[in-house]
Amino acid sequence: MPKSPWQRRIQRAQELIEQRAFAAEMLGFFADLARIQEELHRDLERVIEQHTPISTEGICEQDLTTLASKFGSYLSVVEKHGPKLLSRLARDLQTPGRNNWPDLLQEAWRVRRPSGAQEFLVQAFLQPYAELLRSRISLPPAESRYAICPFCRRKPSVGVLRPMGEGAALSLVCGFCAAEWNFRRLVCPGCGEENDKKLLVFTASDFDYIRVACCETCKTYIKTIDLTKNGHGEPLVDELASASLDLWAREHGYAKLQPNLLGM
Repeated sequence: MPKSPWQRRIQRAQELIEQRAFAAEMLGFFADLARIQEELHRDLERVIEQHTPISTEGICEQDLTTLASKFGSYLSVVEKHGPKLLSRLARDLQTPGRNNWPDLLQEAWRVRRPSGAQEFLVQAFLQPYAELLRSRISLPPAESRYAICPFCRRKPSVGVLRPMGEGAALSLVCGFCAAEWNFRRLVCPGCGEENDKKLLVFTASDFDYIRVACCETCKTYIKTIDLTKNGHGEPLVDELASASLDLWAREHGYAKLQPNLLGM
């Protein structure tokens, strides 16, 4: 029986915990989060009717009621197992007077670039719902010039190089709904820059299969997982495990094109 996306991510996180001791705590929390997300995805599959309208502008009332009913148990798990900042935030959101969860969920759904811990916390909860809705429709062709998710209109969190012929083809992955679409290799996904002298690629010996693609025009970067060098990679997990590359990029004046769901 094929593994679910969450099972593959959990397995990869567990593999990387053994290889990357410095990222073990973060990857352990990610694995706990993925288990919650998989359970929520199964519950949503059972309760969401086939006629549920698909929209990226807002959550329909029927789905919002279902999601709000499950948000409390999610917060309890984060409070128990999450890092200190998220644990404290999860506890605060469960206090009387702060349980306006439908409004909180609706607002987070509309935010395309989260900036605060609360937005990341809520969007991590909404991620399996976004992935479920996206899987139920045929995606329109992605715009070739700009890197925007064809479903939820967010910027990609990570790139992937997959074997194709004698080379590799680039695709981009949305960290929210997990949509993946093809993109030209010698183009900045942030601003569309095509001058190869302004498109720099860096690698580190510890992560020789992860490329940090930087643009000198807009000063953004995105990490790309090269599956031609490491076929075991899971883009959303390996991107998270290589947080040291994010630190390097920030120290050199680059901003991440789109943070992942843990705010990194």
